[in-house]
Amino acid sequence: MAHRAPSGRAPAAAPAPSRRLARRVLVLFTLSLSCSYLCYSLLCCCGGGGPAAPRARCAPSRAAAAAKKLLQKSRPCGRPPPAEPPGSAAPARRPREPPAPPAGSPPGPARPGAKRLPQAIVVGVKKGGTRAVLEFIRVHPDVRALGTEPHFFDRNYDRGLEWYRSLMPRTLDSQITVEKTPSYFVTKEAPRRIFNMSRDTKLIVVVRNPVTRAISDYTQTLSKKPDIPTFEGLSFRNRSLGLVDTSWNAIRIGMYAVHLESWLQYFPLSQIHFVSGEKLITDPAGEMGKVQDFLGIKRVITDKHFYFNKTKGFPCLKKSESSGLPRCLGKSKGRTHVQIDPEVIEQLRDFYRPYNIKFYETVGQDFRWE
Repeated sequence: MAHRAPSGRAPAAAPAPSRRLARRVLVLFTLSLSCSYLCYSLLCCCGGGGPAAPRARCAPSRAAAAAKKLLQKSRPCGRPPPAEPPGSAAPARRPREPPAPPAGSPPGPARPGAKRLPQAIVVGVKKGGTRAVLEFIRVHPDVRALGTEPHFFDRNYDRGLEWYRSLMPRTLDSQITVEKTPSYFVTKEAPRRIFNMSRDTKLIVVVRNPVTRAISDYTQTLSKKPDIPTFEGLSFRNRSLGLVDTSWNAIRIGMYAVHLESWLQYFPLSQIHFVSGEKLITDPAGEMGKVQDFLGIKRVITDKHFYFNKTKGFPCLKKSESSGLPRCLGKSKGRTHVQIDPEVIEQLRDFYRPYNIKFYETVGQDFRWE
């Protein structure tokens, strides 16, 4: 006779097949999520999804959070990071490069050029019209000129060429650098020194009737030193005998043929251009045209650049280099000359005549000062 189970207790049943099936489904679901997370991470970090897909940082979904414990976060495309020595600081971020200018934008400003030794020098003569030539020629776009007189080859030669170069204006390759120091023409060492700098230097000499030039020189000195002796007293060692004092600088400068001999020892006549101080007043465009030809530049300075100033008695620029406004030379130019005894003037003309004739013959040009 079979025994009955006590009341209130159910007999232990074997595990149902449905429970085993549920466990298998759970394991498969977990593996599926893990694989999905891995594939999703690799595709995002390696730029998958095609060219139109945004390259944003991949954020795991909530459903895949549980799979993080099974996987380690990988580097892009499976490349391990390089090993760093212990204690090394994290590399600094590369600075962001400035954006490229948009297409069609204008280029930046050009370089201002370089300081060069002069290719042309106005070497003389004092009170001949050198300042006018410099102011006129610097209107030309292919010429840059030093405004002050550097006196390098007569007073400051020991400072060296680099000091001399530092004074020059900046020029482009297509421009000519010019400087002016009228005392060079009567400085014995100047021709050799300029030749040593460059044997190709072009020289400009502005000459004027030596008698008129001497009176102009004296007038300028008198304005600064009112107590100097008279013009007649400085011009002659013995006026009754007609002995001219050639040691006085105002007289000696006008002996052009004597000074020119020193220059011809180093430079051919083809590298020396002589400007007529008289024609510079009556025909400034014509004289400046010859200067431009000598420098090898286009004739840009013409009649349209000048007007005659009746007060000063010489031409002025309609437009200056700096302001584009009319410009005349300074107050020191165009002074009224002191009155000189006509007999003194005639004696000085007789003195200069042989020097003038020799000068005409040497340069092949008659300036008609007699």
